[in-house]
This record gives sequence, structure tokens and C-alpha cells, in this order.
Amino acid sequence: MARKPMGLPTGVEFVGQSVRIRFTWNGQRRCETLPYPQTPKGIKAASDLRANVTSLIKHGVLDDQRYAELFPNSTYATYSATPRFGEYAQEWLNSREVVAGTRKNYRASLNLYWMPHLALLPVDGITSVLLRKIVASTEWKSPGVKRSAIQRLTTVFSTAVKDGLINRNPVESIELPVKTKKPIDPFTVAEANAIIEHLYKTLNHSMRIYAAYFEFAFYTGMRPSEIAALRWDEVDKQKRLATVCRIVADYKIEERTKTRNERQVMLNSRAMRAIEVAEQIAEQRAKQSRRKQAKSPYVFPPTKNFEFIQQSSVTDKHFQAALTELEIRARRQYNCRHTYATMCLMAGMNPAFIATQLGHSVQMLLSTYARWINSSTDWGELGKLEKSLSGTKLVQTEQVPS
Repeated sequence: MARKPMGLPTGVEFVGQSVRIRFTWNGQRRCETLPYPQTPKGIKAASDLRANVTSLIKHGVLDDQRYAELFPNSTYATYSATPRFGEYAQEWLNSREVVAGTRKNYRASLNLYWMPHLALLPVDGITSVLLRKIVASTEWKSPGVKRSAIQRLTTVFSTAVKDGLINRNPVESIELPVKTKKPIDPFTVAEANAIIEHLYKTLNHSMRIYAAYFEFAFYTGMRPSEIAALRWDEVDKQKRLATVCRIVADYKIEERTKTRNERQVMLNSRAMRAIEVAEQIAEQRAKQSRRKQAKSPYVFPPTKNFEFIQQSSVTDKHFQAALTELEIRARRQYNCRHTYATMCLMAGMNPAFIATQLGHSVQMLLSTYARWINSSTDWGELGKLEKSLSGTKLVQTEQVPS
């Protein structure tokens, strides 16, 4: 029990063999026991410390960090030497060498789902139990959004482990939703050709660039973002090659591919026809322009306002209109890429070659298009077995005696 001998300064008292000071901060009564002896010097040191504390409180400059420095053994102290999550996450994001679109997605996910709960907490004070409660109480737009948000948080804490701020990643025990893939729904060759010819027939003058765009998409399998960023100096008509080295992302040209690996796409006759049409349109535009503008550096520029196709809606409106008029089941234009992949597989082309052309790994190609690989070869492969077994007793149909 604390005792107040006669003559002790205001707010100073003895407790056991120690000295304790009392003061009020943020409307709460605080008592802090100090490692000072019960001597005149110890009492004066305690009184001076209390005077310093009350002065900081009076001027509104006492905070958790300063409190922890003044009373390192306090049971009230909430400050940690480890940075708060909000500060650390921002520094982490600033240090990442990522493109603008990826940085924007990370920032949006962190701000929307994690900052409201974690921003003011020290990194080493965030537990798996707390994160599990946040995940359970959040209304997620979809399993995919939930998965991405948790994965991004995992990356932040993985770096904190490497930085030595925490011993283990608290996100590792959080269960991820099963990853769902967007449905692969390719067109048949007949449907692809009908769409292309319909676009050539219905689009006039410079608008025919969109017909050429989709012929190129169906017969190269390039991603829409890659086609939109393709420039004339990357097309070698003599060698029939197109070099894929950049994409359109977040309305801007990015000097990279999705996989960050440059590749060369071999151009078949249909892709070359699309290139020829695009070149003719470019020359016509240059002749008709009053300002005598030079040919656009991009192979498939939009007809108005912008130098390159900035978003898929520019081409999609023509694509969906064609599907409606041809009474072909509606689906995403990204399926042009899937159509090329399945056409190649059904033709019996080498999967390694197809993967290289698409910018896939062979493993990704086989897992993504397994159904079309099987459908094209199942009976042929079984036929090989039947041929090897032909004439053996195992497969011969013997006449059963009556």
C-alpha cells in the first residue's frame, strides 16, 4: 500500500521500497513506479520527472512514444519500437519496383480492407487471431477479391519477417479461398471466320481497322493488351514475325509483357492479311489527313481521339455487335486467344511451340487447355494401343463354344 510521509512533493509517494508518482493524462489517473531509492535524491528525481510529465501534458506534446521512453517498464505503455502497420505498409509499397497499375491495385486493396483495422497497430502486435476476425467480418465482393487481398497482405508481412521486425508471418495460417479461373470458351473455326468476315463487311473506311484487329487476334493468339501496343517497327513482314515486348495497362503503354519476357510470334497467312489491311488503312488515313500526319506508330490505332487502344471497350462494342447479328453465343473477346490455342492443339501442333507463341509455360498450356488436347488425341492414342495389342490373345475375340 502506498504511503505519503510528511514533506513529500505533490504527486510523489512511497510504495514498498520504491517511489511512485501520480498524474492525470487523457482523463485517466496514472501511477508509475520508478526505480529510485527513498532518499532525498530519489525523491527529487521523481518530483522532477513528474514536473516534466505534467509540463508535456499541459502543452499537448505527450504521446505514446514519448510515454514509453519516459516509463519503459510501464504497464500502460502501448508504444512499440516496431513501426505501425500503416507506416510500414506505405514504405514497403514505395520500395517495390512495380508498374503503376500493380501499385494502384496494391494500394486500393490495403486501404480498403486492412488499413481501417491495422493502420495504427505496431507490426509485431498483429496476430493471426486478429486477422482471422477481420477476414470473417468483412463483406467480400467475391472469393477472388478475398484471395487477392489476403495474398497482398501476406507479401507485406513476409517482407517484415525478412526485415527482422517479426518472427513469423501471421497471415500464413489464414485459409485462402480456392482459386477460380475465368471460363475458357473458345469459338469454333467457322464462328471465328464468320465474325471476321462480318466485321470486314459491315465496317467501312478507317473503321475496318477493327476487323483487321480481330482477324489478327484470332490468328495469333496475342493478348488484347499486346495487340493494342504493337508497333510497326516490331513487325517484320519479310520474316513474318511480330515481336511482343510491351502492353497497354491502366490506359498507358508499359514497356514490358505480362510475363516480363519478350517473345516473337510467327505470322500465318491470316495474320499477314490483317497486317496488310492495317497498312492500307494507315496509308489512306495519311492521305486524307489535312494536316498530312505521319503514319501512326501503332499497327491497330483507334479511329478517333487516341493514338493507341486504351481499353477493351473500344473494340468490344464492335465484337459484341457482330456476335448478336450472327446469333453467336455472347462471350468475352479474350476468347479469341483461347480460340487460337485450341485451333493449334486440334491441328496436332507441338504444345511447346504453341506455348512459346502464346507466352505461356508448357505446364500452363497443358493445364489450361487439357480438355482440347484430350479431345483431339484420345481415340488416336487409344488406337496406338489397339494396334500394339492386335493379334494377341488379350484382345482377340474368341468364339465361345455353344
